[in-house]
Amino acid sequence: MSFADWQPWLLAFHIVAVIAWMAGMLYLPRLFVYHAAATSGSELSETFKTMERRLLRLILNPAMIAAWLLGLALATFGQHWGEGWFHAKLALLLLMQLCHAAFARWRRQFAADANRHSPRFYRIANEIPTLLLIGIVLLAVLRPF
Repeated sequence: MSFADWQPWLLAFHIVAVIAWMAGMLYLPRLFVYHAAATSGSELSETFKTMERRLLRLILNPAMIAAWLLGLALATFGQHWGEGWFHAKLALLLLMQLCHAAFARWRRQFAADANRHSPRFYRIANEIPTLLLIGIVLLAVLRPF
């Protein structure tokens, strides 16, 4: 089988993985907003800890890994490594990865009852993945350069 035979399947599963990753990237900081307002050690705080841990470990991390692996396969087989739009998209993806890492770090801080930020901080942080996603999608679809 050639790449042309596999490409639609790789692309479909890549899109599913990206949707799952982004759903988590948009939901986790929203949980942080509410968790930051909860009293440490309270039943509500403990519930948020469980929700955040499960979201990160069961959805965000596997979806992120799948999105990267499938995306790199698509880029390799589609020979996009030398294209300018792909370099810009990759730069935004690296920023998304840094955002993911920050979310994981903040989740660990919440788990240790060591949150350092306000609900407002997390409301602002919640917008970052959205802005990155817009740029990534525009680059992938329009391929402007």
